[in-house]
Amino acid sequence: MKRKSAVIIPTALITAVSAMYSAMTAFATEAAASGTAAAADSTQKAANPLLTFVLPLGFFFVLLYFMLIRPQKKREQEQKELQSNVQIGDEVITTGGIIGIVVRVAEDNIVLETGGERNKIRMKNWAIAENVSAKERAKAAAPKKKSALETAAAVDETEKKSKKKKNKDEE
Repeated sequence: MKRKSAVIIPTALITAVSAMYSAMTAFATEAAASGTAAAADSTQKAANPLLTFVLPLGFFFVLLYFMLIRPQKKREQEQKELQSNVQIGDEVITTGGIIGIVVRVAEDNIVLETGGERNKIRMKNWAIAENVSAKERAKAAAPKKKSALETAAAVDETEKKSKKKKNKDEE
């Protein structure tokens, strides 16, 4: 869904900018043809290329940067960080789909141990797609959040306990 909107929005903006430019050009041509001096002055003001074409085009490129280029750079940075933080004993998944445990880490390559026969494969660091062990460590370190259902159940239990205490106190 995100990719569809990332394609549809810039396409819609380009269409809008080109429609606006062609409408302004048609208006300027029509006003110039009328022949009056006042119309010619307003035509020159209305047909200012900075306002009619360059400004919306600049807005489009800024929007394109924040929607497409910046998130892609952020993903690349996270991927490089993931690849550089691989440790011996981590379980990793490569871009080719190979799952293995890291046996040795060198400057630009790693050695993976895969399968029951302990086959070893030497690979480049850029081939690492996911570090399963690092995700598990991060999940264990993060505090657990209770779901709304668990929270509602806990509140319900405390209400039942308080009612029981009140009933015992009344007797």
